[in-house]
Amino acid sequence: MNKRIERCTMAAAMAVGSMAFAGILSTVQAGLPPVQHQGAVEYVSGGIGLDESEAMKAAAKDYPLALTFAAQRNGKGDYVADVAVSIQDAQGKSVLQATAEGPYMLVKLPAGRYKVSATYNGAAQEREVSVQTGGTARAVFEWK
Repeated sequence: MNKRIERCTMAAAMAVGSMAFAGILSTVQAGLPPVQHQGAVEYVSGGIGLDESEAMKAAAKDYPLALTFAAQRNGKGDYVADVAVSIQDAQGKSVLQATAEGPYMLVKLPAGRYKVSATYNGAAQEREVSVQTGGTARAVFEWK
């Protein structure tokens, strides 16, 4: 009988622990902006506010490409939104045309080389990125 009680107690403890972990996970995911799709590419953009910003940073590990956008204003750096983003593969084919709705954009792309263009207030910048299988390639765009 004691073994049965121990097993029931252990099962209950594991269930409570699993629910607590799921609650923490859903809280992080709840702060994440909605995932969007364009063709075969999945992406999310945002990061406005502390909760959303932390959720984006936590989710970056699940995305092969992480982009960050900032600008110098009045002598200090600020994160920016409404950045037009264009991504082309190594053959020059467009794989994503989107507007970043916050200072962070996370993109799921297959491994390969890409040219990322970002335009803010009419000023364009480009970065060459190499997306690997596993890990996250990062590119920062800062306008002065």
